Amino acid sequence: MLQRTTDLIEVAARQPDESPQAHPRLTLQKTAGQTRGRHFWRAVRRIGLLASLDFSVLLVARFALNFFREVGSGMGAMFPAGFMGGWGALSAVLVGMVFSGAYASEERWASVRAIFLGAAVGSALALWQSIDSLGLAWTAERWVLVSFALGMTLTVARSMVWVLVIRYRLATKPTDRVILVGDPMSLDGKRAAEAVLRRPGMHSLGWLSERGGVVDYLGHPSAVWEVLSETGTDTVVLCGDVAAEMFDAVVEAAAVAGCRVLSVRRRGTLLSSQPRALSDGQFRMLELTFPASRAGQDVVKRAFDIVGSGALILLLSPILVVLALWVRLDSRGSVIFRQERVGQAGRVFLMWKFRTMRDGADQAKADVAHLNQSGDPRLFKIPNDPRVTRAGTLLRRWSLDELPQLWNVFRGHMSLVGPRPFFESDLEAYDDHHFIRLTVKPGVTGMWQVKGRSAIVDFEEVIDLDREYVEKWSFMLDLRILLATLPAVFRRTGAY
Repeated sequence: MLQRTTDLIEVAARQPDESPQAHPRLTLQKTAGQTRGRHFWRAVRRIGLLASLDFSVLLVARFALNFFREVGSGMGAMFPAGFMGGWGALSAVLVGMVFSGAYASEERWASVRAIFLGAAVGSALALWQSIDSLGLAWTAERWVLVSFALGMTLTVARSMVWVLVIRYRLATKPTDRVILVGDPMSLDGKRAAEAVLRRPGMHSLGWLSERGGVVDYLGHPSAVWEVLSETGTDTVVLCGDVAAEMFDAVVEAAAVAGCRVLSVRRRGTLLSSQPRALSDGQFRMLELTFPASRAGQDVVKRAFDIVGSGALILLLSPILVVLALWVRLDSRGSVIFRQERVGQAGRVFLMWKFRTMRDGADQAKADVAHLNQSGDPRLFKIPNDPRVTRAGTLLRRWSLDELPQLWNVFRGHMSLVGPRPFFESDLEAYDDHHFIRLTVKPGVTGMWQVKGRSAIVDFEEVIDLDREYVEKWSFMLDLRILLATLPAVFRRTGAY
């Protein structure tokens, strides 16, 4: 462990490679998907096990009720035939468990409150129709009995399985790699480290601390990007004594890396929403990022991109053919303009557009650089660009030149919604905070397009919009941006 720690300190101290692609932030982004994937599949296995367990318990409970009815125990009078019967009632209880958050996290595995709430909600969904036929009082009485019985049964079953899971984890090699951040000599640091490491499956890789010379020292917190990219960390724990600026920097790096982030203290942080309280009965922490949820959202986003881009390609195919013929007849050159752009984690891909400039215009870029309205080569925009063809003028005005990018979306290079793709050469001028925009796939449309397009000529303002998108991303945000894109196109603000 000592040799490994020494190696990591040396890695963190080395100067980064001159190539922008070797930047530690890009290196970390390239492995983030794998880390989020590990969290995601752990969550899938947990939810699958719990759902199977709950369903099995409900089936056994139903068979037991039928058995006692048949042996004449009096159950038939209290719970007549058809009561809570059928797959609908079983499904209702499972829906109630989802509603109560009984599958939300590992900490809810044997949560008495979540289980009883889920049983109560599920029973209410299954029994509410009995009010009309059997009356409110009769239904309410049975609802209380059923909720209590199911709650007790599910709690006992889950607790027994949880004990078996803990024993299995203690007997096998730890799978969750943890980095601790803070002062290991402070009270908060010691208590947080103990609370985390007594959880089954957790294994400490060492400390990022401003206090040097401690056991398992990995480096200063400012080296978090390099250390995370070298260790393949799953979880980062902030142990209290971390300055505000460094706190946010560590959370940003960990969230970009797809790590789970736990914190002793509540504080406003980047890339986190609605922190979730965790407790093992002895120590309370906050979970700031949810990589398994983010991985699930990534799956939903990719599925939506495939379905959406495929449907649009088919629906718009007659228009695409007409536009292609128009470009071909208007000027000499290929119909499709292909250009290298930078995508997620700095990966280079060929972006497709309808050609809007005369053939060879890209090689003449230096000749018109003085006309760039923004003054920033990373935002190269020229009103009334002399290289643009007649067809290209209208295509750009109505953003029709972007339609071939639907093929990039279908192939997975881009997303329907995301930051604007830039050139690889622009990476050389990137500051550290600019790389946040490369944590997601570039989009055909995005915050920049719906809030001004080429009218926004300040690169930092573009970065702020991209950062806002990354931090607030959700499926509903994508839908809102897509719905706002068409009005933005018709307004033609900044379109040239």
